[in-house]
Amino acid sequence: MKTATVKEIKTELSDCSHGELLELCLRLSKFKKENKEILTYLLFESSNEEKFIRVIKLEVDSLFDNINKDSYYYIRKSVRKILRLIKKYIRYSQKKETEVELLIYFCLKLKGFKPSIHQNTTLVNLYLRQIEFIKKKVAVLHEDLQYDYNIEIKTLNL
Repeated sequence: MKTATVKEIKTELSDCSHGELLELCLRLSKFKKENKEILTYLLFESSNEEKFIRVIKLEVDSLFDNINKDSYYYIRKSVRKILRLIKKYIRYSQKKETEVELLIYFCLKLKGFKPSIHQNTTLVNLYLRQIEFIKKKVAVLHEDLQYDYNIEIKTLNL
C-alpha cells in the first residue's frame, strides 16, 4: 500500500463529515500509544501550556531521581532516554518557547546531576550540543524572550 501525502490526506479530510472525522480519530487512537498521546495533548493540554510544562518537569525530576548511578554507561543511557522523552513532548507542543523552556530545564538538571557529568566526555558533549541547540532556537524568538532566555543560558555554561 502506498502512503498518501499530507496534502492528499488534508483534501480527503476536508470532505469528511463531523461524525466521520470523529470515527477516524478514534480509530487512529487505537493503533499506537503515541497517537493517543498526541490526541491527549491536543484535546486536554494544549489550552494550558504552563501546566503541560510543569507536568513534564515533574516527570523529568522523577526520571533523574531514578537514574542508576552504578556506572556512567547506565547514566548515559538514562540521560538519552530522558532527552528522547522531552523531544517527543516538544514535537507534540510545536511551540518554540516550550521547546526552549524544557531543554533549559533538562540542561539544568544535567548540570546539577551527581556524580558530575564532567567525568564523562559523552555526557559533556551531549550537554554542550543541547546548549548550542537552545541558542539557535532562542535566536528566532521575540527580543524580550531572547533576553530572558540568554540570561538563563549564561547560567548553564560549564
